[in-house]
Amino acid sequence: MTHQPSLFPQEQTERTSDDFYTPKWVFDALGLTFEIDVASPPDGPLFTPCRRYFTQADDGLAQPWEGLVWMNPPYSKPAPWVARWSEHGNGVALLPFTRGRWNATLWATGAKCALPKDGMKFHVPNQKRLLDSGPFMNLIWAIGDEAIEALKASEIGAVR
Repeated sequence: MTHQPSLFPQEQTERTSDDFYTPKWVFDALGLTFEIDVASPPDGPLFTPCRRYFTQADDGLAQPWEGLVWMNPPYSKPAPWVARWSEHGNGVALLPFTRGRWNATLWATGAKCALPKDGMKFHVPNQKRLLDSGPFMNLIWAIGDEAIEALKASEIGAVR
């Protein structure tokens, strides 16, 4: 896994409330290797099997996306990420289930989703604990044939 060097002069120096790692079991269940993790925490992906990754300092929305992408975007502002992911059309995304307008974008794409049957607990950077997802249900979305087939085979939850 390699990091694309930042094209921006100012690196992210502090963690935000959006910096959480997707649990390893999600990737184990999917059995995929991603070309890019487009929204990785500052220290890079902990468990994401990917060849490259972008952090906040890299501005993943401004970078070219190629191949199969993994996306666990900032939950504080998912709409532009969902639009870009939908347009890219090839990948897996972990997103909160909310009433945001961006949810309509997902439902209109033909992407498939699964509600993890065991819920979701996130790894917190630099802490030895898991964080419950709080008031959000989380859905794992797949778009593109390879991603959808992997989600169906994963047994993460019923795929709709």
